Amino acid sequence: MTIYQIFTRLYGNPAAANVPVGTMEQNGCAKMNGFTDKVLRRIKTDGYTHVWYTGLIEHATQTDYSAFGIAKDHPVVVKGKAGSPYAIKDYYDIDPDLATKVPQRMKEFEALVARTHKAGLKMIIDFVPNHVARQYRSDAAPEGVKDLGVGDDKTMHFSPKNNFYYCWGEPLHTDFAARRDADEYPYIEQPAKATGNDHFDAWPGQNDWYETVKLNYGVDYCNAGGRSCHFDPIPSTWKKMRDILLFWAAKGVDAFRCDMAEMVPVEFWEWCIKQVKRKFKAVEFIAEVYNPAEYRNYIHRGGFDYLYDKVGLYDTLRGVICRQTPAGAITGQWQNVDDIRQHMLYFLENHDEQRIASPQFCGDAVKALPALVCEALMGTNPLMIYAGQELGETATDAEGFSGRDGRTTIFDYWSVEKLNKLHALSASGKTTVAVGKNAEVLTPEETALFDYYHRVLTMRETQSAFTDGLFYDVMYVNYDNHQGFNPDRHYAFLRHSKEQTALVVCNFSDEAAEMGVKIPAHAFDFFGMEEGSVKATELLSGKKTTLTLYRDGFADVSVPANGAVVIVW
Repeated sequence: MTIYQIFTRLYGNPAAANVPVGTMEQNGCAKMNGFTDKVLRRIKTDGYTHVWYTGLIEHATQTDYSAFGIAKDHPVVVKGKAGSPYAIKDYYDIDPDLATKVPQRMKEFEALVARTHKAGLKMIIDFVPNHVARQYRSDAAPEGVKDLGVGDDKTMHFSPKNNFYYCWGEPLHTDFAARRDADEYPYIEQPAKATGNDHFDAWPGQNDWYETVKLNYGVDYCNAGGRSCHFDPIPSTWKKMRDILLFWAAKGVDAFRCDMAEMVPVEFWEWCIKQVKRKFKAVEFIAEVYNPAEYRNYIHRGGFDYLYDKVGLYDTLRGVICRQTPAGAITGQWQNVDDIRQHMLYFLENHDEQRIASPQFCGDAVKALPALVCEALMGTNPLMIYAGQELGETATDAEGFSGRDGRTTIFDYWSVEKLNKLHALSASGKTTVAVGKNAEVLTPEETALFDYYHRVLTMRETQSAFTDGLFYDVMYVNYDNHQGFNPDRHYAFLRHSKEQTALVVCNFSDEAAEMGVKIPAHAFDFFGMEEGSVKATELLSGKKTTLTLYRDGFADVSVPANGAVVIVW
């Protein structure tokens, strides 16, 4: 599984006004119909198996769609003009921003599913189970489906029969909002609902998820004895959320990326995922979980196929890239999850994290290339690339609500040049492309970076050593290496299949390195390798080479600065 995450609203939005805090009319918005057959075929050719279209489901926004029968959202409880895609307003509808014809938005989505599958790709969408927009109201739910909150007893802070948590008759205090907005056009929520980030009083702050409300899965977080669970009978929230998943699975969605899955009790996932997979056996579930102590619980009990490897491998690789962590620390991270490693989803960027090339990360996309090689080739588990990463997006714009924080905005209408180049490149198949009224050319640096990603993803998909080969970390015999190998800056491993063996050496240094990598005798026994000289190919450069391999001997390699070698024989 190699996932291409696309922030749908931005990918292929050629409008170039880019007015800070601008409206959709000013700054434009990409559309689902922009993902043509050509665009999707190119994504497939680039080495991806899945597309995660981020932000498809209808969410709160400051754009007025009341002419189409969609209720307006109060601006005080919407972050940014476009709104957060994680403040879901209607679980059963597609966001109107993304439709060429708003009344046809569901049909346009269904056509996107069909085109994605036609291109040989699988579709991932977000499932946001923990919280919804403050003014959640479904106008597209199937007949007979009761809306969230209908029938709740609002006099009770907690009831296992309620879908929300309430604040005992206290109104929502909007101190988080700009005073002028709040005073001129007050937002009334009486009683206040608990806020999505487990904030259970009526006074959320600016740093809270104040635009969302927490869903009640039968967990009382505030009773006298602490947290208590009330799962018998099955809470109505469980049934409503299961039915939402079944609705989208029936439309051909192949996988769900489940936002903040660990904030929802694992008992729900255990109950729900089994039911969904009973009807749709091939549907997969990816969990955003940040607590390593809960990893195995959410896999073995909860039923998740994959989990984010954020606080382990991502954080470590970021530290290595930024010269704050030794490369040898990578070993400990895969060892910590070795028994579940096939379930761990690797990434270097996503919508929550800062862009590699941003000043807040390391300021240079090239410095992450050895990390890309490492996480792409060290296992058969999933890998995710965030659109724009492969051209070195710097995220230096101050778009509006988002500010200049090193991330590509998820709250604002905006046009991102590198995303437009990627979209147009996909549509044309050329490196000189037309974006809006201007001819845009991939710079030499962008072309080199794009080609590097393409080569790495292609070998991950086509070379048997990486598609199904065994993994062997050789770091344990190279910490005292005196042949030019530096465990602070260098990381090396082997992969081996019946047809092929690969030596991968990553150099997290600004200087090229000539080194000997020690290959332990045990690796020869483990793989059944023979000693002697072998004819090999370095896949990143295409150069032919000869390796001399002996038990506990040294394989001589030259590794470029901020790069890697992938030698196969």
